[in-house]
Amino acid sequence: MNAFLDALIHYDFLQGALVAGLLASIGCGVVGTLVVVKRIAFMAGGIAHSVLGGMGAALYYGVDPLLGALLAAIVSALLIGGVRLAWAAQEDTLIGALWAIGMAVGILFIAKTPGYATDLVSLLFGNILLVPERALWFMGGLDVVLLVVVGLCYRQFVAVIFDEEFARLRGVPVSFFYLLLLCLVAVTVVLLIQVVGLILVIALLTLPAAIAGHYLHSLGAMMVAATLLGMVFTSGGLALSYGPDLPAGPTMILLAGAAYVLSALVARLLARHRAAQRARAGG
Repeated sequence: MNAFLDALIHYDFLQGALVAGLLASIGCGVVGTLVVVKRIAFMAGGIAHSVLGGMGAALYYGVDPLLGALLAAIVSALLIGGVRLAWAAQEDTLIGALWAIGMAVGILFIAKTPGYATDLVSLLFGNILLVPERALWFMGGLDVVLLVVVGLCYRQFVAVIFDEEFARLRGVPVSFFYLLLLCLVAVTVVLLIQVVGLILVIALLTLPAAIAGHYLHSLGAMMVAATLLGMVFTSGGLALSYGPDLPAGPTMILLAGAAYVLSALVARLLARHRAAQRARAGG
């Protein structure tokens, strides 16, 4: 740990990696909580994996791959959301199709990109140590968009997430806010791609919020706790991976996964303890 802290002071690329992890944690804490409570992780997975098509096309045509990823993610989110609202029975089929087609198209574009030896592994699994400064500004801008939209529409999101029918009765345009939620998921996916890549996005998007949900029942409190947990996992994973020279992204996910398993066991034990106390009090 001392070696990591010393390197963090001297090396700009480690400082950039730490900032990238903190910026990504804001998105995964705020939007990840909405994904977990609404139980749309599979949808988020479909959006995430279809992004490779946009990144591959952007590389092929010489455009910033993050812009291609953002466009592909939003288009996929609107397609998935539109089909879910119109034909719920076909929703899982479309998600699976977009998942596969997006990755296939992306790989083909990357393979045919002239004069560009793209590291496909870094797109799939992330490389937080190579995040450029312009990407940090881009991630910061996306975080601002997420926070502003969630802050302005918080009550509507709560209504849509917990009871769509009741929200309709109260005059909330459920379809609009549902599609807006999926667009926020798309933006968050692009945030996390820089840190852990396409394959591991869903883990970082959902695990911190799932851990917070073991102990908290307020949506706002879950968002704050999930953001802090995301910061711990990204910073801790970066520190743990530095000494043994391990890939930072997978190390972050293993740390988050271990914390989730431990938290689930603790939450189960606490629930049994409270049930036993109630039984004794009732007896």
